[in-house]
Amino acid sequence: MARFISFSRVLLIAVVSVLSFALASAQDKKPAYAFYDVLDSSHFRMINRGFSVAETHTPFTRIPEALRDSVRPGLWDRGLCSSGYAFRFATNSKRIGIEYNLLWNAHLPHMAYTGIKGTDLYILRPDGVWEFVNCNRPTRDSIQTKTFVENLDGQMHEYMLYLPLYDGINWMRVGIDSTAVITAPTVNSPALRKKIVFYGTSVLQGGCATRPGMVGTSIIQRDLNVECVNLGFSGEGKMDFCMARAMATIPDVVAYVLDPIPNCTEMMCDTLTYDFVKILRTLRPDVPIFMVEGMEYSYEKYDSFFRNYLPRKNAAFFRNYERLKKENPRNLFYIDRYNQWGPDNEGTVDGIHLTDIGFYFYAKKLEPYLIPYLQ
Repeated sequence: MARFISFSRVLLIAVVSVLSFALASAQDKKPAYAFYDVLDSSHFRMINRGFSVAETHTPFTRIPEALRDSVRPGLWDRGLCSSGYAFRFATNSKRIGIEYNLLWNAHLPHMAYTGIKGTDLYILRPDGVWEFVNCNRPTRDSIQTKTFVENLDGQMHEYMLYLPLYDGINWMRVGIDSTAVITAPTVNSPALRKKIVFYGTSVLQGGCATRPGMVGTSIIQRDLNVECVNLGFSGEGKMDFCMARAMATIPDVVAYVLDPIPNCTEMMCDTLTYDFVKILRTLRPDVPIFMVEGMEYSYEKYDSFFRNYLPRKNAAFFRNYERLKKENPRNLFYIDRYNQWGPDNEGTVDGIHLTDIGFYFYAKKLEPYLIPYLQ
């Protein structure tokens, strides 16, 4: 009798296990995504792009192919990062996912993977405000689909998808329900034919935002409804004259923002600034230029070397601003360093690169200068 009870119990457990597994499998099994290449212009609009696809090495590259033999290898490699790029689309899908393949699968010791190589999804609210939905947790495996959101209402919504800050993209596809519709965006956000071009260093590129939507240029883009071209190059924002000439060819520019001091020596600030800015002023005389003073490092007041050296770099930069302003006061402006990343030292990861709150304050510092020129 005991054996019979024991056997019955084992059989019951086995049956329950099989049924539980079958139920879980049925719940987990969902229709496959229908995938769409983000480069298909009938479904997507690429934004924050400076140079055309025909000019660049790949559709996700930020500097022209023509500069490949003219710039340092480090600068070229940073240009392969997709920082600042985003895609706009609209869909009535109840879920949205993504597949993409990374160029390097990069690693940095002081920056979250979601910022280095993740992607951010935003939705446009009825009041016209862009709201964050979710960020994927990136892997090198291009076969693995990442779902941003499920159980949406099935209505048409406008979306924005930001690309990685410190890695490149080989290809990318957005997944939606197979019965859903995906179209190019109908809402003009950011506005067409209005671009602010930002040139600078690792901070401008996005170090060390926790996700792509929190880099300063993307915050400004959403706040001001204007495309923001991110030409920040980690360690390589050294006022190369060929970059100034290339920037002058970008169409529809309403302002240039120059923030190169952290990557420049005092001598470079003294000898390169005038000619770099002069190139832009000569080739695009009607476009305002904003020269951004080098930010204060969190440890600057405590480190005797940087306490003296950083102000000297800023002084050299400012002397050139005054020289240029004296020659022609029109369309040239200077943005000082105060409160660039907040009123205390919590806006930085390592004393130099910014946290998300640091990028928020950086954007809020620049926006009042830019707003009058977007009308």
